[in-house]
Amino acid sequence: MKLTLHHINLSTQQVEVMDEFYRDVIGLHTETEGLPVLEKKKGYSGDVAFVTDGYIQMHLAAQDIKAGFKTGHVVNPVARGHIAYRTDDIQAFMAHLDSLGVPYSDWGDRAVAGWHQIFFYDPDGNVIEVHQVEK
Repeated sequence: MKLTLHHINLSTQQVEVMDEFYRDVIGLHTETEGLPVLEKKKGYSGDVAFVTDGYIQMHLAAQDIKAGFKTGHVVNPVARGHIAYRTDDIQAFMAHLDSLGVPYSDWGDRAVAGWHQIFFYDPDGNVIEVHQVEK
């Protein structure tokens, strides 16, 4: 069985701010194709912004800590996680973050041999990694 990454879902109390962040800082664009149909009358009625890099979608969903109770499910699918992006020019991306005033931690290749990694937070405190594979 083959599995491929389809989307990353982040829960937030500020959908518009997160949408703007992922479009302006990360460079994603608004997804318009292949969107799920939200069943807003079946337990989750929050707003969701959809962004993509052209391959993988991100669903930026309004946080609802009672969604599991409302739908009768034990698991509430609004978990937080680690998001990693690969770049071909880490120096240019760091300059981009500097120009926007976004602080980051430059780990270089201390965590992964052959990868130059930086880490920073989005407006909701989710950790984002951007790395470049060193030649």
